[in-house]
Amino acid sequence: MLVEDNADLARALAGRFAVDGHVVDHAGNLADAELATRTVAYDLILLDIMLPDGDGREFLRRHRGADNPTPVIVLTARSEVSDRVGLLDLGADDYITKPFDFAELEARARAVMRRLGGAADNKKEFAGLIFDSNAGTITTGQRSEQLRNREMRLLEVFFAAPGQIFSKSHLMDRLFSFADDVSENAIEVYVGRLRRKLSETQATIETVRGLGYRMVRRE
Repeated sequence: MLVEDNADLARALAGRFAVDGHVVDHAGNLADAELATRTVAYDLILLDIMLPDGDGREFLRRHRGADNPTPVIVLTARSEVSDRVGLLDLGADDYITKPFDFAELEARARAVMRRLGGAADNKKEFAGLIFDSNAGTITTGQRSEQLRNREMRLLEVFFAAPGQIFSKSHLMDRLFSFADDVSENAIEVYVGRLRRKLSETQATIETVRGLGYRMVRRE
């Protein structure tokens, strides 16, 4: 979730993150951000401070007061040490001062999400299958397979919790933004693609009728 009232900056940031396969929902004010975060479980929130309908710090205070674990990186024009310390004390996971380089923001986003997942790097293993979310590859033995962006994002969900059932609606939230005009049938397409790429491994995506999908070890 990107909370930013500068339309040009928001469009640029969303575009750059989308190139790397991330799904970005954009809110130009606090009211829309509050509504979206009550509806969707985001991996990360990028939060501007000065917004048309209030101060982003109030959003951050309510966000942490509700015990919402979603990490927050604050985009701020304030460079004073006291301001940055105040943001961290309110519960921000990190901050970046405007103007900033996108590569730095992207690196900070990766670091924050790795910390949330307790991972030291981008590689995870399940059933002998190694998934590298940074390179976008799966490897088993000597065989390596390249993933497309949405295949990679979908596999990230399953690797985060092997054995857990994920509904189609949850997976839709993870793969597509509010602006994408797609049906839940799209999830079946991407699950099918992943199954083909996992066909020679010990991991597979299992359908749980009426509930969704989960990643399990092949019997």
